[in-house]
Amino acid sequence: MNVSLENIDKVSALLTVKVEKADYQEKVEKSLKTLRQKVQMPGFRPGHVPAGLVKKMYGKSATAEEVNKILQDAVFNYIKENKVNILGEPLPNEEKQQTIDFDTMEEFEFMFDIALAPEFKVEVGAKDKVDYYNIEVTDEMVNEQVNMYTQRSGNYEQVDAYQDGDMLKGILSQLDDEGNVREGGIVVEGAVLMPKYMKSDEQKALFEGSKLNDTLVFNPHTAYDGHESELASLLKISKDIARDVKTDFSFQIGEITRYVPGELTQEVFDQAFGEGVVKSEEEFRAKVKENLAERFVPESDYRFLVDMRKLALEKVGKLEFADKLLKRIMLQNNEEKGEEYVAENYDKSIEELTWHLIKEQLVEQNGIKVEQDDVIGIARNTVRTQYAQYGMTNLPDELIDNAAQDMLKKRENVDNMVNRAVEMKLSAALKKQVKLTQKTVTIEEFNKLFD
Repeated sequence: MNVSLENIDKVSALLTVKVEKADYQEKVEKSLKTLRQKVQMPGFRPGHVPAGLVKKMYGKSATAEEVNKILQDAVFNYIKENKVNILGEPLPNEEKQQTIDFDTMEEFEFMFDIALAPEFKVEVGAKDKVDYYNIEVTDEMVNEQVNMYTQRSGNYEQVDAYQDGDMLKGILSQLDDEGNVREGGIVVEGAVLMPKYMKSDEQKALFEGSKLNDTLVFNPHTAYDGHESELASLLKISKDIARDVKTDFSFQIGEITRYVPGELTQEVFDQAFGEGVVKSEEEFRAKVKENLAERFVPESDYRFLVDMRKLALEKVGKLEFADKLLKRIMLQNNEEKGEEYVAENYDKSIEELTWHLIKEQLVEQNGIKVEQDDVIGIARNTVRTQYAQYGMTNLPDELIDNAAQDMLKKRENVDNMVNRAVEMKLSAALKKQVKLTQKTVTIEEFNKLFD
């Protein structure tokens, strides 16, 4: 067997693989011998079908299979051993490749077109200025997070007067056109209302200042903007019937329940951050603010990499690619979408490919490697962030570890974590090399950067 590579130009090459009979004959004979033991044919005992007959029936397919295996191994090994920086996959040459006939040929020549990665060098240093956006942690953000902790330690209380957000329970009765309780109409005892979630501000306002045992008149259809599911749930009827119920109802208030948030006690402090870590509300708020700031760092780093990408692409400029061949590869991978899709998306894919090659080079320059511990660390931090959104920060390591391991059972999650680990390490390395222009922005201003 002979494998050779001929460079057509800087970004494309022709890979030729010549397979001789000696390369595959022994493997084909072994394959046929194994097959002979399994073949069942009328008139012959299992395993005793004549070898010549088995070869006549299955020799072509066996040869094709073994030659194909040899070919795949030869292409893969050549590219790996010779460190050929290939883009996409090899495609059969459309001009020089001869038709392969396993019936008549004993020696085979396969020719593949190969797209090569362009040669370039990207360098970044202290002369390069890149903006770094620090997201401001506002008092409002801190208050929201603090409220989340107090909500968890709160309780429900029965009160005498309604405030926005309270839950009402009472008797709901359908009225006629004169405002009297309709005979045979809909009556719901123990009906539950939360006016805060009504769609109509006008109907919602009817409940302001109401007290225990008051009877109010409102229109459910208007209040919930005719939403069938909400009306059916409130009136305890089917959606089909609820759709046509547009009359007023009276509501006699029997209970008013209010959720009262808990207080910021030492117990809350300890549950949030561990025993004795903070000992006052001032320290607690400072710790919450610190945690929120840490949570924003990955967002800032991601934006930094976006801006580094822009800088690197400008430095490298337009690279030369084997466009014709890459379009063939793209079309093969998106055959169902057709040539129009390739034409519309090729330039964007080349930009992504260019950044991928740049990032690979930067990763290599900075000696970045991702270990198993890095992936597990990313998974653990992801779990912590997810729980932190609900004010759950002081969780047992065992719980975090179990959730992280469950997350890493899916291959797509592992790939995502590896990529994030690479980007985190690359961001950390590049921030030390370029000159950062520190900017503090609000979360709204930060989000607008991506518009």
